[in-house]
Amino acid sequence: MWMIYTIGFIVALGLSLALTPLVKKFAFKVGAVDVPNARKVHTKIMPRLGGLGIYLSFIVAFLLIVWFVPDSFSAREVNFIKAFLVGGTMTVLLGALDDRFDLPAKLKFVVQIATACVVVFGFDVRLEFANIPFHTYASIESWIAIPFTILWIVGVTNAINLIDGLDGLAAGVSGIAIATIAVMAFIMGNVVVALMSLLLLGSILGFLHFNFHPAKIFMGDSGALFLGFCLALLSLLGFKQVAIVSFLTPLILIGVPLSDTMFAIIRRWMQKKPIFSPDKGHLHHCLRELGFSHRQTVLIIYGIAAFFGVLAVIQSSAAVYNANWVTFVVICVMVFFLQIGAEVIGLIGKTKRPVLDFLARLRMKVGEERGSK
Repeated sequence: MWMIYTIGFIVALGLSLALTPLVKKFAFKVGAVDVPNARKVHTKIMPRLGGLGIYLSFIVAFLLIVWFVPDSFSAREVNFIKAFLVGGTMTVLLGALDDRFDLPAKLKFVVQIATACVVVFGFDVRLEFANIPFHTYASIESWIAIPFTILWIVGVTNAINLIDGLDGLAAGVSGIAIATIAVMAFIMGNVVVALMSLLLLGSILGFLHFNFHPAKIFMGDSGALFLGFCLALLSLLGFKQVAIVSFLTPLILIGVPLSDTMFAIIRRWMQKKPIFSPDKGHLHHCLRELGFSHRQTVLIIYGIAAFFGVLAVIQSSAAVYNANWVTFVVICVMVFFLQIGAEVIGLIGKTKRPVLDFLARLRMKVGEERGSK
């Protein structure tokens, strides 16, 4: 199997390197381009549709693997693969149309819900078991599992789109998360998830060659939505075959886009702005304001994503052995660094620093007590 994994990864990488320049020409030909404005970093017209190159590379590589290694999946795995391919195709088509025609947000949202419903009801793919921290494995009732799964798919699909603001940012963060999923799949012995994750990783890395700063092509919604959909299924539903899923693990996997989205909602609510209104308060915007260059900002966020990836692996390993104390430590570490990082960077607001202010007052009080002695 190691040979299959390696060949699949190399094939996907090679296809992505070969197809992305062709997709770039196609994007210019059909007018799928990104025009600069006040909120965007780039200063010239850029081709979108880069996600189409990622998708095609993944699909072709997967079909080649299936062609040479037939009848290697169980009926349940085949059902999951079908759901993944059908939902992924619907998502990338939606994104490609949006890259060209700038579809209304409400229409995209409706189609995303429809796609999630196709996955859940058409292929009966949903969360079934969960390892709840400080609890035993529990079966989840359908009336909870169905809406939760639909909400998860739609939410994660859009989360990646929110961080697609700098060259190579969304692709790199997605690649780190998918690489983490591959590691956990190997640990759990989940062949399908491991294979599909490596094929996706190869496709992403090939595209990243053209997307890292200075970018020659953007992934567009076709890429951001497709990768978000892939992460949604692989991080949550892909592990149901072994029934070892902690509610915390998939949340950690998408820690960067999820936390950025959460802080954006809090920030806009505190500023009494519409939750879905665009602003320049996202993580990459704040890092740029602190004086970091384009590349430095992207690499810093890569490091944050890798940190979340390590926590996810630790948490998933702890879930296997029901080591609840590890879960507790992971939660504390994650929450502490999220809050401190958000206050230092200014994700919520430049003046909203409750923890840092408390620590400053505490340090001042300790200093006064020492001085009085």
